[in-house]
Formats: sequence, C-alpha cells, structure tokens
Amino acid sequence: MAFTRRSILGAAAGGATVLASGIRPASAQAGPVKIGILHSLSGTLAISETTLKDVMLMLIEEQNKKGGVLGRKLEAVVVDPASNWPLFAEKARELISKEKVAATFGCWTSVSRKSVLPVFKELNSVLFYPVQYEGEESERNVFYTGAAPNQQAIPAVDYLMSKDGGEAKRWVLAGTDYVYPRTTNKILEAYLLAKGVAKDDIMINYTPFGHSDWQTIVADIKKFGSAGKKTAVVSTINGDANVPFYKELANAGVKATDIPVVAFSVGEEELAGIDTTNLVGHLAAWNYFQSIKSPINDAFIKQWKEFTKNPKRVTNDPMEAHFIGFNMWVKAVEKVKSFDADKVIDALPGIEAPNLTGGISRMLPNHHITKPVFIGEVRKDGQFDIVWQTKDLVAGDAWSKHLDGSKDLIGDWVDKKCGNFNVKTSKCGA
Repeated sequence: MAFTRRSILGAAAGGATVLASGIRPASAQAGPVKIGILHSLSGTLAISETTLKDVMLMLIEEQNKKGGVLGRKLEAVVVDPASNWPLFAEKARELISKEKVAATFGCWTSVSRKSVLPVFKELNSVLFYPVQYEGEESERNVFYTGAAPNQQAIPAVDYLMSKDGGEAKRWVLAGTDYVYPRTTNKILEAYLLAKGVAKDDIMINYTPFGHSDWQTIVADIKKFGSAGKKTAVVSTINGDANVPFYKELANAGVKATDIPVVAFSVGEEELAGIDTTNLVGHLAAWNYFQSIKSPINDAFIKQWKEFTKNPKRVTNDPMEAHFIGFNMWVKAVEKVKSFDADKVIDALPGIEAPNLTGGISRMLPNHHITKPVFIGEVRKDGQFDIVWQTKDLVAGDAWSKHLDGSKDLIGDWVDKKCGNFNVKTSKCGA
C-alpha cells in the first residue's frame, strides 16, 4: 500500500495525465503477491512451528530486497491454526479464497496436512510441506520438501543395525498417536521383520499429543532393554511431549551407551529448551544440522541470527526445507513468468535449488526432492556431531517399497499425471 500511495503521489506531483484519465500504472495495478504462512503459533506444536513462520518472513524479506518476483514484492499473510487440525483447513481456505495467496508454506503434522489437502485440491492452490512424514502420498497440489521414510527412518535403522551404530537387536518404536508415527512404524516393523528381527524383539508404544507422564513408559523401555540384547529406541514422538520424555530418560538413568534413542522430530529448536547434559550421545536423523560446515550454511545462520536479533536462535531441518522449497517456487515462477498455480505446478518438477549442506536438491516428478541423510549425536550445547551420512543425495520415495500395498506404486505428475501409478498393472489408482 505504501508503494502504491508513493506512486500515486509522485505521478500527481508530476502532473501525470494517466491518473486524471483513471488509468493506474501497471505496477500499481498488480500490487504485492501474497504468500500464505500456515504454522501453529500456539498450542502443543508451537515449540516447533513458530520458528518456521519466522524463517519464511526472513526469506520473503530477503527476496523483496532482490526486487521481489517478476518485479512484484511479496507479502506474507500469517495465520495461526493453533495446533488444531480442523482449524488448519479453515485457515487454509481463508488464505486461498479470501487472501488470494499464490502459494502456502505450512503444516507440521501429517494430520494437519491431510486436513488441508481437500482445500488445496478443491481451490487448486499450492502447498509446500517442510516436515519429515510417513510417505504413502503424492498429491498434485503438494510439494514435499521434508524427508520421506527412505530419507530418514530407514537410514536411521540401518545405522543402528550397523557395527558403528551399536548393532541393535531389539527395537522400541515410540510415537505420538497419529498418522505419521503409526504409518512410519508400520513401515519400520515390516522392514525389521524382513531383516530377520523377531516380532518379540519389537515393542511399539503410542502416547497422545502433549503427553507428560513418562515414568511408566520409560520404565517399560528400560525393562525391555535389559534382556541381554542391544536395544535402541526409534522415536516419532512429536511436539512438546519430547521435553518430559527426555527428562524422564535422564531421571531413569537411561544413557545413550545403554539404550540409544534416535529421534525423527527432535532437532536444535526442541533441544534449545532442554538440559542436554544427560542426553549426550542420543541421536537424531535429519537431512540438515546447524553444525554442518558449508559456506551457504554459514551465511544462512548469520542471516538468521541477524534477522531475529538473537544470537542464540538456532536453525534446524524443517527451516532448510522451507529454504529449498521457497527458492524452488521462485525459480518455477520465473521460469513460466506467471504466478498461476497450474503453470507453477507443472514447472516445479526438475527445478533445482541449493540445500544448506553444500549440495543441489532437485524436485522430482513425484513432488518429493533429493536430500542427503545425516545421523547426528547430541552434544552438551544442544547441537549435533555428525556420526554418519549418505555418500550421495537420496531421492524421496512417495510410496514405501517395504509395504505390500505400496511397493508397486510410484508418483509421477510429469508423464503419468498420477500420484499412485501401479507399475505392474500400468493403471492409475483412485
């Protein structure tokens, strides 16, 4: 609005006849391009999602300093779905129908993503989803910049099975009770059984969001790990329940040398609120860690601390996913010279953008991206030492090769125009 008023005042001062005739300059007609930010700023998931709102504001500000996109400034439209799944859908509809956003960056849990999917499909808009998830999905209107199971969960188990990872024989699959942990653990259970792990050597446990009383569960884990076989915990516990979980592990004397925990939803942001003294040696599997040294990451961390005016603010994996997704969206818009959703969706597969660890990620036909995988070990300062990484970037699988109902499916929105194409029957599913 300020830009438009300055343009009008400047034209009036110069006696411009276009205003007298009622015709506004093209730049004023166009106005800013709105970008939706759909992240919980309150409720149980605010601990993880608030920082994603902040990084999107930083990325949009930086892009505007470069002149915007196609000569138009970007305007962030921030809403708070408040960790409430139906409210996610309501806020998504508001962003698309009322605010007319060109694209939305948001959601955290898979249940929040699935809540908004019908809205993005109905209104034909674009969602960039930045969080690791369970796979088993490839939607035309969604671009998945977080990890699929083969880019996080499977490599983490492979590491823990290896000599370097301790050669785990017994497994605790502990998660929050919703779709991501349940589906991920279904994949992991099938994978472990195929690897020769006995069913009795797999313990599965689920707790509600915000769960706080971990004494009994941690005692059960400790007992399960005392059977004489090396035991590891694979954690898909999400949100602020991680804080009391890790505190109880420390209270119970569960050390990483005895029963290591590898987490898929705990990164630098979550550890910032925990005394990590007794967590040293526990693990996390991500596609990015702040501690990774690269020129682009160093610059990103510096920019982040300056933007937040807080030298203690940390970066994390979902922030990098938004960094990659936002830059891919900008490139796609510039490629087709349009903000039109259909044109941008068709342009995105094949688009490449730098990741923060020194590589180049590519958007695949299944709307997932290529990513490196890292296993990090918790340090006393809440950062991670990298103990293992893939040699190359890993292409995200929309459908798991370890589930009977999925192993023959692929997502291909370029040639097949289908998110669940069966390569055996050569048919697109419903």
